[in-house]
Amino acid sequence: MSLKKAKQVLKIEADAINRLISRLDENFLKALDMLYKSKGRIVVTGMGKAGIIGQKISSTLSSTGTPSLWLHSAEASHGDLGRVTKDDCILALSNSGETEELKHFLPIVKKIGAKLIAITGNKKSTLAKFSDVVLDAGVEREACPLGLAPTASTTVMLALGDALAVCLLEMKGFKEKDFALYHPGGLLGKRLLLTVGDIMRTGKNNPIVKEGISVSKVLFTITQARAGAAIVVDKYGKLIGIFTDGDLRRHVGKTSNLLNRRIQEVMTKNPLVINKQCLAVEALRILKEKKIDELPVVDENKRPVGLLDVQDLLKAGIV
Repeated sequence: MSLKKAKQVLKIEADAINRLISRLDENFLKALDMLYKSKGRIVVTGMGKAGIIGQKISSTLSSTGTPSLWLHSAEASHGDLGRVTKDDCILALSNSGETEELKHFLPIVKKIGAKLIAITGNKKSTLAKFSDVVLDAGVEREACPLGLAPTASTTVMLALGDALAVCLLEMKGFKEKDFALYHPGGLLGKRLLLTVGDIMRTGKNNPIVKEGISVSKVLFTITQARAGAAIVVDKYGKLIGIFTDGDLRRHVGKTSNLLNRRIQEVMTKNPLVINKQCLAVEALRILKEKKIDELPVVDENKRPVGLLDVQDLLKAGIV
């Protein structure tokens, strides 16, 4: 019984969205144009379940390049209408269009001069009459068997809000890098914003040794730095090689008197390098493709300024 009912709920809500598709008309384009040309913010308001959907729509708009704020309909009449300016555009959600809290401040919105777009299931409602554009969010029935709990109606409102936000995103040429700017804490933000310079090892954590030094001293330097490799430079301070754990393993048992050998005899010469301005995700690509664990970070004169280890990418949440 429960599974059958669940499928019925999903079908009712899916059918409501399918019917919405066929009803999209010039009013949607008018609303879109109004939102796009708005010099202010998109102020989203509503009460109850519609209000909660409105909060999500406002959040989606803000994160995709359209400045928006949420205005509680009940608080609007108690001073919060001061947040609204004539340059703003109000997106009001109400299935009945007769929500008392909304009706109280509609005349004030007109005096302020802000544009008003209604998302409602009642095109003849008070909200619809006060609005510049009306988006029909009507449904044949709610998924609730009592016909009381907002279900299909709120799903349709959410879908309409998403449609507006995504269309605005494309109209404004909003790109991945813009999305990352507003989501610096997310994985995409890290992948598109975090540079090698942000996470590379420097100072005492970046072991740099000069050519001519013995392998035993290099190993001591690596251990002190708690690193997996050491960068080798010439007398001018320019990078000439890297000595890694892998190099050590390859020479153990094969190279006689290994610990007393000069480091340039056993290091990896002319290793792959990267610039600190490069994205961390690009460093990850190189490490994966070349199946290595460390990358020296150099400046334009090929002088080492840092060391990037795959563990640093793991800690930064890039991997």
